[in-house]
Amino acid sequence: MIYLKTDEEIELMYEANQLVGKTLGELAKHIAPGVSTLQLDKIAEEFIRDNGAVPAFLGYAGFPNSICTSVNEQVVHGIPSSKMILKEGDVISIDCGTVLNGFVGDSAYTFCVGEVTPEVMSLLKTTKESLYLGIQRAVEGHRLGDIGNAVQTYCESHRYSVVRELVGHGIGRKMHEEPEVPNYGRRGCGSLLRSGMCICIEPMINMGSKNVVFEKDGWTVRTKDRKPSAHFEHCIAIRPEGPRILSSFQFLEDVLGDKAI
Repeated sequence: MIYLKTDEEIELMYEANQLVGKTLGELAKHIAPGVSTLQLDKIAEEFIRDNGAVPAFLGYAGFPNSICTSVNEQVVHGIPSSKMILKEGDVISIDCGTVLNGFVGDSAYTFCVGEVTPEVMSLLKTTKESLYLGIQRAVEGHRLGDIGNAVQTYCESHRYSVVRELVGHGIGRKMHEEPEVPNYGRRGCGSLLRSGMCICIEPMINMGSKNVVFEKDGWTVRTKDRKPSAHFEHCIAIRPEGPRILSSFQFLEDVLGDKAI
């Protein structure tokens, strides 16, 4: 069942998602060679709690930390660790969630650690661009397949591959609600988009093969060929006037300046 949100509920979701954006902005200050992903996790949890919210991921289905930190060939759901030390040229996807006023915020961004190769930068830029192309199709009266098709067509035209096993999702009082939001599909297919729907669109795009492996820790997903992957996510609301982005990259972009993707 797809739960349509009221205007008041969407405003509460906006607040939760803006806090996610601010948390990503705080993390952007600390991403550098020599920093462990567990250090980033502790910074995120403290920041979220100091702002009157709780981490949405901590304890979710048994997940042990407050953010997902996925480095290089890790696609999503990487577990923060004191042993995972960032180094020059890495990329790290940070997926973050908050619960504030009874609603969930959820967003992700792939950061560069120092200078990355032009090939990796191209992957990141294409993935982020595909997110916004998908959002443009998230219009009342369109269908979910229009979103997935926009992401898939754009990324595959740049010779990247779209992960199939993991998708975006509805969001609200729970982090994962109906419907599922694939990053692939056919135009005109799938559930009808209606005003009040809130969904997370999150392209997960690989440099090489689309095939992935689920690691023995029960969470981490990586590319089968161990080539880099990129992940960007926004939470949006379907509105009569068009899609409204509830999350934000502005806070992290203010920190990164011209180094933002």
